[in-house]
Amino acid sequence: MMGKVAVALRFWNSRGSGFWGRLALKCRYCGEVSGRRKWRLKRRPRQDVVRLHSDYYCASGCLETALSEILRTRLAERRSRAGHRVPLGLLLLSRQQLTVEQLRIALQAQEAAARSGNSTEQNPGGDPNPGRKKIGLWLQELGFATEEQVTAALARQWSCPVLRTGLMTAASRRFPAIPAKLLENFRMMPAELVEATGTLLMAFSEDINYPVLYAIEQMLGYHTEPCLVRPSTMEKSLQALGRQPRSKDVFFDGLQTTDECARIIANYAVKLRAEEVRVAGCGDHSWVRLERAQQNSVTLLLRISSQLPYPHKTMQDQCPSDAARRPLRSDIDPSWQPGSE
Repeated sequence: MMGKVAVALRFWNSRGSGFWGRLALKCRYCGEVSGRRKWRLKRRPRQDVVRLHSDYYCASGCLETALSEILRTRLAERRSRAGHRVPLGLLLLSRQQLTVEQLRIALQAQEAAARSGNSTEQNPGGDPNPGRKKIGLWLQELGFATEEQVTAALARQWSCPVLRTGLMTAASRRFPAIPAKLLENFRMMPAELVEATGTLLMAFSEDINYPVLYAIEQMLGYHTEPCLVRPSTMEKSLQALGRQPRSKDVFFDGLQTTDECARIIANYAVKLRAEEVRVAGCGDHSWVRLERAQQNSVTLLLRISSQLPYPHKTMQDQCPSDAARRPLRSDIDPSWQPGSE
């Protein structure tokens, strides 16, 4: 009788261990089993594993390795956008809003300014010629086209609607999670949110950057749709946004390697007891959100120096840079909230 009981106990013990093993969280790299169960993620947060892109990693070391690989892949895949769209000048010509002579004069002025280096207009959104002022601005300065005509032609060029509205401040207050630096760099602003469908309308005043729209979808979970507004409206909206109290994003500039970026992100994740790390590429920047249990998320923005577009291991990988060694601001205290400084 005792033998049968022992066999039954061993059987149920093996079945139970397999059941609990399936519920345990395992690191994708080392396979180490965490003591945390899936249903305890929100009720009992622990620091042994961190979620990254639907997988779990050991916060002690595997997380940094995974972040380094993800950042290196994103950096290698970064390419300048293809110029396959109909040129703006030809669109205005086709709509009989511009003459051939006017377009020739504007192009000559653009080329002359580029050669002399007098044009300092920048396009941080990814223009391969950041010192080259766009043709639409030249047409407006020379009096050959109005702002409304150029915006309408851009909308036709990108096959999206024109939003005719005033200052876009109400929507921006509802979405503080989008870093202000990204809004300024890409000349964009949240315009409207349709709660029923989870659709976020993003307004641009220059080129529409679809990789950034995809990054917003990844980070915030909304479906995005682009539209265009006049540059003057965008400028006023961004100025109004700068006067509003917003949470302070943590920004690192001039980093040298992806390993350095990964080290900084992993350090913040551990210090802030983050349960999930979200990473998305936005041009030269890496946008990072650290999700915490029952606390506000923390936003990091990192930019690798343009001198090393595809960084390899250097001596700085062996010895962390000042950015990786510096104190983690107020977030050494896990109860720190963004904007509480």
